[in-house]
Amino acid sequence: MNATDTLEATRSQRLKAATRDSHGALDKRIMAGEIFADRGRFARFLRVQYRFHRDIDGLYANAALDALLPDLAERRRLPQVTRDLRDLEQTLPAPVPLRLDPDLPLAAALGWLYVAEGSNLGGTILYKMAAQLGLDADFGARHLAAHPDGAARHWREFTAALDSVVLTEAEEQQMIDAADAAFRSVHDHVELEFA
Repeated sequence: MNATDTLEATRSQRLKAATRDSHGALDKRIMAGEIFADRGRFARFLRVQYRFHRDIDGLYANAALDALLPDLAERRRLPQVTRDLRDLEQTLPAPVPLRLDPDLPLAAALGWLYVAEGSNLGGTILYKMAAQLGLDADFGARHLAAHPDGAARHWREFTAALDSVVLTEAEEQQMIDAADAAFRSVHDHVELEFA
């Protein structure tokens, strides 16, 4: 039995366990896209990132979330992804109707932000790989660069806040379902770019 199977597991650990399959499928699909083969393929990955961050961008202006999560506005990455695309002389993906209501129920919003914050942590590995394409925090890969305080510390601050939010059992499930939906949404964006 592992820690996520016990009552002592934190909410973020339970959330990780509950979304393991959708997260794993997404990671495999992204890497199957050979995003580091050349800058053109990396630009496709950037468009995936742009679409996802555009989908969730309104959440960063949600006052209820801002009260719960440390430095919420600073965690917003759409501007960095936009600059990365422009560095590579890419056209931004066409506008779409708002993906998520900025006033999404709190538990669902937390699930979507969990996926976004987890991608920040995983992005540090991708950042190192982007260097082989000549990309870094000043050109083309700024959205993957670690937070100045360190990616692990930034993640721990987020999960500590997430773990401390009081939720009902139904809200816990809503958060899990939303995180799973977020992973599937990104997978859909990957399919659009790499089909």
